[in-house]
Amino acid sequence: MKVGTDGVLLGAWAKLEHATHILDIGTGTGLIALMAAQRNSSAFIDALEIDLNACEQARENILASPWSQRITLIPTALQNYTSPRIYDCILCNPPFFSQSTKTPDQGRTIARHNDTLPHTMLLKHVSQLLTPQGIFCAILPVKEATEMIQNARQYRLFPKHITRVLPNPGKPPKRYLMLFACNETLPLTDEIIIEYSRHQYSPEYINLTKAFYLKMK
Repeated sequence: MKVGTDGVLLGAWAKLEHATHILDIGTGTGLIALMAAQRNSSAFIDALEIDLNACEQARENILASPWSQRITLIPTALQNYTSPRIYDCILCNPPFFSQSTKTPDQGRTIARHNDTLPHTMLLKHVSQLLTPQGIFCAILPVKEATEMIQNARQYRLFPKHITRVLPNPGKPPKRYLMLFACNETLPLTDEIIIEYSRHQYSPEYINLTKAFYLKMK
């Protein structure tokens, strides 16, 4: 599985400062769990992954990191996960395709199509695993994000912060970064531009992600 911009954005943007226990749903290569451990030096992270090949990649990456003692890799689906705790923060870069052509690569299909984890099911489990003051952070394309915001209400999850992600100036947003909480408030909305031109990143994107790239300026 490749390291994608969506995962980097979510791992850098999510509010993790006050979290003690963090859950990363669908960790893939372990990217977001590792970013969480880097950003919060006292948090313990549980990382769920259903695909065994991705689990092996994540295990290698976690063991090679300075934070392996604080990250627990759990090779199971969210639907089968019996948690020993509830979480201050839950992170998910969820699969978002729902009625589209699937790739022959089964692992990539699982990662990108929501057949195995519909968003309503994701929201249901998140609502059960969050502390009353906890937050849920996710990133999705605009259409799917709008639907998630609407569906989240029935699980008592309400948007608190929405960042619209624009690929270039003047282009419409391609993604929404979303932070949900259990209390309903008027959400903060803002936006971030990724690039001004090819590989000419915006100052706000550089500032957000530079701690996670070897060459970002």
